[in-house]
Amino acid sequence: MLAVTILGNNSALPAFDRHPTAQVVTLDDHLFLIDCGEGTQMQMAKYRIRRSRIQHIFISHLHGDHYFGLIGLITSMGLLGREHDMHLYAPAPLKEMIDLQLKVADTSLPFTLHFHPLTDEGIIVKEEKFCVRSFKVYHRIPCWGFRFEQVKAPRRLLPEKAIEFGIPAAFFDRLKWGENYTHKDGKVILNEWVTTEAPKPKSYAYSADTIYDEDLVDIVKHVDLLYHEATYLKDAAERAASRHHSTTVQAAAIAALGRVKKLLIGHFSSKYETLDGFLAEAKEVFDNTELAIEGVCYRV
Repeated sequence: MLAVTILGNNSALPAFDRHPTAQVVTLDDHLFLIDCGEGTQMQMAKYRIRRSRIQHIFISHLHGDHYFGLIGLITSMGLLGREHDMHLYAPAPLKEMIDLQLKVADTSLPFTLHFHPLTDEGIIVKEEKFCVRSFKVYHRIPCWGFRFEQVKAPRRLLPEKAIEFGIPAAFFDRLKWGENYTHKDGKVILNEWVTTEAPKPKSYAYSADTIYDEDLVDIVKHVDLLYHEATYLKDAAERAASRHHSTTVQAAAIAALGRVKKLLIGHFSSKYETLDGFLAEAKEVFDNTELAIEGVCYRV
């Protein structure tokens, strides 16, 4: 399963009961936190996110609305007795800031915090069932996006069929990885007779804060779900460009060019009290668009 739960969907200032950026990605039995704006741990409690299950945190860039909640979250984890390791992926200067905050507070974490500085594009996490890639986006300061991908699963075994064809149970795992079975008499049992194709791996791309940049198209191409900031409505295109942000129609254009399946837009400016116009404008360009609404879990 792949799903995204929105904890914060606003830009720099909390407003209209909207909070700065944070979201949790669920990939099978793994939870990942992307960005950690002010109030994130309160939102996690509100929406019953089990922080103990988070092993990896990704911080896209060092504007406060994307990381000011981080030191509070990790110290709270320590106070709650966390012992298992945490991996943090972020621009390099963040390590110095965290170390200083812990030092002046005379605080030692009861768990190991592994810091992984973001320096190059490419795979930053790879495990048996998933991988995470980082990619650069174009913002006022160094900024990163993240692409989550399931690793292609093995084929699904049809045990009744395998038994019917006389295949021993000891060979079942090899069937899952596509092998045919050959009996002692030379008779070959084709893999496709006793297995079925596994579901297509799912993918999610988080593009973070960025100006309109068509270089993103190849990076997010064909993902099942794309999150792209849409800080402003289309009539504020000049303002968006001057602040290295995107508009509704620009986010939708990237989705259309990348042929993604679904688009989520968020990072809404605090100048807007209501969000109906955001959805209407984006859907003019890319119909399968949804607003990133706090507390909503979007399943892929």
